[in-house]
Amino acid sequence: MGEKNIRFINRDLSWLSFNARVLQEAADPNVPLLERLKFLGIYSNNQDEFFRVRVATLKRMSSLGKKALEIVGDDPLKVLRQIQLTVIKQQKEFENTYCTILKELEKQKIFIINEKQLTKEQGEFVRNYFRQNVRLHLVPIMLDHVKEFPYLKDKAIYLLTRLNRKDKKNKNALVEIPSNLVSRFLVLPVQKDKTFIILLDDVIRYCMDEIFSVFEYDNAEAYTIKMTRDAEIDIDTDINSSLVEKLSKGLKKRKTGQPVRLVYDSAIAPELFELLIKKLKLKRDDNLIPGGRYHNFKDFMSFPKVGSDMLRYPPLPALPHKELINPNSLFEVIKKKDILLMFPYQRFDHIIDLLREAAIDPKVSSIKMTLYRAAKQSAVINALINAARNGKSVTVLVELQARFDEEANIYWANKLQEEGVKVIFGIQGLKVHSKLFLITRKEGNKNIFYAHVGTGNFNEVTATIYTDFSLLTCDKRITTEVAKVFDFFTDNFKIGNYKSLLVSPFFMRKKFVSLINNEIKNAEKGKPAYINIKLNSLSDEEMIKKLYEASKAGVKIKIMVRGICSLVPGIKGLSENIEVYSLIDRFLEHARVFIFANGGNELYYISSADWMVRNLDFRVEVACPIYDNNLQRIIKKIFEMQLSGNVKVRIINEKQDNSYRKSNGEAPFRAQLEIYNYFKNKLSK
Repeated sequence: MGEKNIRFINRDLSWLSFNARVLQEAADPNVPLLERLKFLGIYSNNQDEFFRVRVATLKRMSSLGKKALEIVGDDPLKVLRQIQLTVIKQQKEFENTYCTILKELEKQKIFIINEKQLTKEQGEFVRNYFRQNVRLHLVPIMLDHVKEFPYLKDKAIYLLTRLNRKDKKNKNALVEIPSNLVSRFLVLPVQKDKTFIILLDDVIRYCMDEIFSVFEYDNAEAYTIKMTRDAEIDIDTDINSSLVEKLSKGLKKRKTGQPVRLVYDSAIAPELFELLIKKLKLKRDDNLIPGGRYHNFKDFMSFPKVGSDMLRYPPLPALPHKELINPNSLFEVIKKKDILLMFPYQRFDHIIDLLREAAIDPKVSSIKMTLYRAAKQSAVINALINAARNGKSVTVLVELQARFDEEANIYWANKLQEEGVKVIFGIQGLKVHSKLFLITRKEGNKNIFYAHVGTGNFNEVTATIYTDFSLLTCDKRITTEVAKVFDFFTDNFKIGNYKSLLVSPFFMRKKFVSLINNEIKNAEKGKPAYINIKLNSLSDEEMIKKLYEASKAGVKIKIMVRGICSLVPGIKGLSENIEVYSLIDRFLEHARVFIFANGGNELYYISSADWMVRNLDFRVEVACPIYDNNLQRIIKKIFEMQLSGNVKVRIINEKQDNSYRKSNGEAPFRAQLEIYNYFKNKLSK
């Protein structure tokens, strides 16, 4: 194996290894059954986005020849072949896992049945439901009567149907399953304490005779197919168009993106499959993925709430921060000390409460915020609108190019503007991914800044699932520099100088390299030298090379990574001082944390940025120092607890086999539950 392959794992293959860890959760018998179904949904949704973005990119790159090798670092066609082999293997594991879960559900008297298993009474119930709720949404297309094969929409699923006749004058049809309009699941009336559920796909199969009543046929076959399309948005360069107009046009084009994957029921009749790929003009190596009877498993993330509570995770209600329980003023609390929140262990409501207080506080003159992804019913945006109505100067930078949230962000931008909020539509050539707000408050004769720097979005829904840190502070070392970042948003020539914050794309990479170099020097001098890093993704080759250099110098490096990891730990003479782990559990690990020994005087940072080229060079990201010693101790404790996990923590290695970290006779230590108890027992009283 060449040096290149030893030193760096391809980012896309590493990502597939991450999604395999999600699939492990679905297969884990210790995970409650309905949660295992949800993990199948998460796996499926993840894979859809992977094909829409990464595989689509590789397919575009494959036409560039040698230039693609320079950009991607590998031959795109070779990577695409490896992806297809890996995905087909995972698909088999997926189907086996689903079958296992079905058998376990039956032991709990929950039955997912198909159209052939309905009793007479259930059949009548299904027909009535079909007539009242489904039929009006169906538009079957008779394939024998159209010249062009119908356009298959991204994210949609279809039944490719054949109406069989004894005289062989069969008819073929395409029926879109309207799962965006009707629930994918129908819970049937309980029978003798048994719960029966049928999928919308099979409701339609059961009622084929009503759909095609005008035709004479003996029986019908119906196989699910699904097309995944390129999600890249091409924004035209018309200088007379606004960014909103350009994005709106680009979003329409996305819906007609090039095919990047066709998933089909592996039981499909061979001649029907041949007809399909011929009509779609697809080749055998065009990511044709054989699957099971059902696709779009992302819908299983919203599986009906049936059965006993034992089939779901026990609730872990978000805890209050002891300093923020019913204070007269949140500003008075933050003025006295920095506050660190960690979601979902602690309440995101505290953030909303601060914004609500700012909206009505007569001393507050302005609020500035970055917005990347918001909830559908956003209390954050409502607070900003209320502030504008109360005469505050409110400025919001809305990142219109937040992938898959573009339409929602265009909606929110228009809504905010209608209410008198000043909206900034991002920055040309850069995505704004930092999680900031800045409140200006008149106290005496001075304007005092209160700032938020976080690792996650201002989204109260994802804050119940994603683990993130939020720092609330009025420390001038931080707040004055947050103000500089907002100055840059309004005037892109004002880059500013920063002593505390690490801001990309201008200074973050250089500063992180400097901090690693400092550890190398200290290791050479025999001083304490270590680096603890927590990231979602690690793929930037320059940063990985620097970590290899530090390892060779004797710096001890421990990394917690959720997703992509192109670094290969444990190679003698290169990375033997680096350990990498991944924690996948009921919450999605999302916080980015950096701890440097600094010769015994530790330095702590939280950040919105991963160590990927896009974060360090093409986005506005912020890493913020944690100065308060108590907060440093909390971050260190949480990191150590995650490293100590022996239930849900996997070892990341060159094999990418996702083996679990062994307990070595120790008691089971499930990091996320232990962290929750830590907050409950130590930090919420």
